[in-house]
Amino acid sequence: MRARTAGIALAAAALAGCGDGAQAPMPPPAPQLAAGVAEVREVDLVYSAEAVIEAVRQSTVAAQIAGRIVEIRFDVGDYVKKGEVIVRIDERAATQAVAASEAQVREAEAAVRNARLNFERSRKLFEQKFISQAALDKAEAEYKQAQARLSAMLAGAGAAAVERGFATIVAPYSGVVSARHVELGEMAVPGKPLMTGFDPASLRAVANVPQSQVPAIQASGRARIEIPSVGRWIEAKQITVVPAADPRTHTTRIRLELAQDVRGVYPGVFARAHFTIGRAERLLVPREAVFRRSELTAVYVLDEKGWPRLRQVRLGTAGDERAVEVLAGLRPGERVALEPVKAGMASRN
Repeated sequence: MRARTAGIALAAAALAGCGDGAQAPMPPPAPQLAAGVAEVREVDLVYSAEAVIEAVRQSTVAAQIAGRIVEIRFDVGDYVKKGEVIVRIDERAATQAVAASEAQVREAEAAVRNARLNFERSRKLFEQKFISQAALDKAEAEYKQAQARLSAMLAGAGAAAVERGFATIVAPYSGVVSARHVELGEMAVPGKPLMTGFDPASLRAVANVPQSQVPAIQASGRARIEIPSVGRWIEAKQITVVPAADPRTHTTRIRLELAQDVRGVYPGVFARAHFTIGRAERLLVPREAVFRRSELTAVYVLDEKGWPRLRQVRLGTAGDERAVEVLAGLRPGERVALEPVKAGMASRN
């Protein structure tokens, strides 16, 4: 009996001690995550098509005379202003040709003077009955032949002078050098490409779309160009439907003019054309909240306490550069983490 009483007293003391000093462990605080909200908004309905950037003004400058290349002032990637010298060709051969042509012109001028004097003298002698009509006709023919030779020599001298001007190649318009086809010291021949350039102020995107979508695209007249490589969306200045269709693919080519202040974009860059074909209300979520892992497309939804929970979603095609349409997996008003990587680490902890 005494032992039982002592055990009960010890148990009571232990319970009293626990009630005085020990406390239940506190739950850890929810992580601080930037959040966005899934919301229903009216957005443009779009038809998207792959596109490629091309230059409206792109040209290749070629040599027009033969000669050795003695100077190359610009290289690939350099910006060239209109009228600046880009390549010089050795003009000594052209200079010699000009000098020879000028000498021939002087000789032809002297021949014309002599022929004219001979013709005038023959005409006076004919009037005085000292020479025959045949002699006068011969003098006149020689005078006309001398004039014809002089005209030909003058034309040749002019052509030689023009060719000497072709030794200096200048930029036809302001632009960027996209390719250099020659090296210093190479021989240039007429028609040999020297440099290729394009005007960055006049670019456009080109896309092929099904013929069934063309009427809606023409009716709207609005489109945006997405350039994934630089992460930019650009409003199209003008939409031009090429009046021709491909009979094999049943598609029509559409050109979208870009704004003049586009930076970091050049011909050949991959793009996407998003053509507006109507408007409707859609459930949208911020693009930065969406992440993809292999076949999984998901977001981290924040519960009422701020803890992230992984949830798979199915996306649609509507949206813009800030938000994307959600077809399934979310409800309006739910909060999602805008930093999926950070949210994933917090959910695992």
